[in-house]
Amino acid sequence: MAYDDLNDNNKLQIYNNFYIYTHLIKIELEILLWGKKVSLLPEKALWYADNQTLIISDLHVGKVEHFRKAGISIPAAAAYQTTTMLHSLISKYTPKEVIFLGDLFHSVENSSLIHFTEMLQHFENCTFRLISGNHDIMEPHVYHQMNLIVHNEWIMDNIWLTHEPQAEIKPGFHNLAGHIHPCVILKGKGKQSLSLPCFYFTEANGIMPAFGYFTGKGRIKIDKKTDIFAVADGKIFRIDP
Repeated sequence: MAYDDLNDNNKLQIYNNFYIYTHLIKIELEILLWGKKVSLLPEKALWYADNQTLIISDLHVGKVEHFRKAGISIPAAAAYQTTTMLHSLISKYTPKEVIFLGDLFHSVENSSLIHFTEMLQHFENCTFRLISGNHDIMEPHVYHQMNLIVHNEWIMDNIWLTHEPQAEIKPGFHNLAGHIHPCVILKGKGKQSLSLPCFYFTEANGIMPAFGYFTGKGRIKIDKKTDIFAVADGKIFRIDP
């Protein structure tokens, strides 16, 4: 497996009438991922304590405003959910660095940019890096004015950070990416089903769940070679295949 559990407490848990063999942690789940101690957070982020780094993927800031502008009925308050969640998370962990694994913004500039920029300005002692994603299409000077350092990829110890998952991994490295918005489908005996965002890990690759409040999900397959950690109601569930 890609990880070692640092809290061996395997129990049969019940979630919304689904019976799941899980490791259930209410706050965060600390694991050894590719030899590095990290914490998977129910906010759908990864905390690398040794480097004081938060890793977050696929916020899609501004997506709500784009949909509302197109005439799609979405509550205005939803526009600030992602930024508010991010502010709370950074305030809680006080990282030295935050790395966004792409698709920080959904498209071109809109009113959300001002609100997001003001939020970042509250954290003057934190470095913000953006691994450019397919939705990050604004002009370079816009990111510069926000004090965002933009990269196509980034290396952190033995972890190769990209937006899209990589099929060919550099020797000696593991790839951590986003883009997919992974989710796992749980099915019950009554033919009911439940879709949950999740962290996805193999020996070579990892895929982060989408952090954004208003994002879709992409179903992934579970097998014995994968480690899946689902997120629900402020908890992390390890899903056994």
